Amino acid sequence: MADNVGTDIVHNATGIWSVSDYGSTPVFNAGGKGKVYVSEKDKKILRSLAAKVAELSARPVEKEKRQLWYDHDCLKPVRPVVFCDPENGWNEIITENQLKCTGELAIKWEMVLRKEIFWGESILDDKVIEQYFEVGYTYDESAWGVRPKMYGGTDGGSYVWDAPIKKYSDIDKIKFPAINVDYETTNRTLEVANDAFRDILKVRLRGIWWWTLGLTFILVTLRGMDAVMLDMMDKPDFVHSIMKIISEGTLKKLDFLEDNGLLSLNNESYVGSGGFGYTRELPAKGFNQSKVRTIDMWGFCDSQETIGISPKMFEEFIFPYQLPILKRFGLNCYGCCEPMDPRWNIIKNAPNLRRVSVSPWANLEKMAEYLEDNYIYSAKLSPTPLAEPVMNKELVRSEIRKALEASKGCVVELLMKDNNTLGRNPGNVINWVRIAKEEIGRIYG
Repeated sequence: MADNVGTDIVHNATGIWSVSDYGSTPVFNAGGKGKVYVSEKDKKILRSLAAKVAELSARPVEKEKRQLWYDHDCLKPVRPVVFCDPENGWNEIITENQLKCTGELAIKWEMVLRKEIFWGESILDDKVIEQYFEVGYTYDESAWGVRPKMYGGTDGGSYVWDAPIKKYSDIDKIKFPAINVDYETTNRTLEVANDAFRDILKVRLRGIWWWTLGLTFILVTLRGMDAVMLDMMDKPDFVHSIMKIISEGTLKKLDFLEDNGLLSLNNESYVGSGGFGYTRELPAKGFNQSKVRTIDMWGFCDSQETIGISPKMFEEFIFPYQLPILKRFGLNCYGCCEPMDPRWNIIKNAPNLRRVSVSPWANLEKMAEYLEDNYIYSAKLSPTPLAEPVMNKELVRSEIRKALEASKGCVVELLMKDNNTLGRNPGNVINWVRIAKEEIGRIYG
């Protein structure tokens, strides 16, 4: 068989890394039907990179970082942890002309390995370099019975959509999604990965079936943002009916994944909208390794889409439908870009709540007062300065210092994410982490 197989790579607007965040890596690594092959030439390249990852993972500092996360996630008083995920900026750090593999699957795996190496050698945050290579399931998931018509969105640009639920009777068109796992392709991908990385990295199958279980993205996709806002005033029963169906459908999805052994532990993985879930509090009592339950995992809800409604409306229309989902998980994260302080009196009732997002739009002092050392203060710093070719280091320093001073006494993690660009300057993420650690040293000693 020829070494050079088709390279029909899925790109986003700027490069090969086409998923959102670090937590989506197993999905990125999944094989495509009929496309699971790595040539001997590509395998040699991958094994060389995997050996470097394994070398980095064996450093004593990785053990120290891992313990730091364990202590942090169980709310012990340790210094703030730092995690920087360049997200779409990876396509400016690892460009296509740097990649040496030629096969479609091998190119994706090379991207992931080079990311780990750059993290371990250059970014130097508190992300642990693990001796794992994670592969996701190959699967299809059906829509909710109806699909919006999308307009625009090419090359990463903006888009609008024509929401399919126009009137109350359209609710009958909504159907619970169904998941169809391609076990043949999944197992073949695992075989190829094990062959490529044998005796170097441990290959693990990880099911990543959602980013958020917050429901409101589905709501506005089906009904439309403007319509949802108006419905809460004019047609409240309409909103309740749709939210009830979405919530019940999501619970059915969790049942299916749990019953079929498709869930994976995330107690040492990226969780929520940022941070890592290293904890010995999970899995829960009665855990059977052959079948992970939701109670053994971190859960996550957010509701960025409803930032324009009052806390009272959020309490009436959104949170009651998220609550049954949150109750299923052993530990929970809540929030992403939406400011949590106006809703805290509601959100604090989430069961097993541990990690709370403190976005750039939140009141930092209020959130510190609310969270104290009872929850993780997950501070999301603004990515805007990193989008400039020459980062304003003093602005970055002042924003980090402000967040650290406001959150003193809390269990803090400093996160950099949501980067659409790094101004084509990979040094921005390196400098951001360096400044963050300098400020932590200044304030915490």
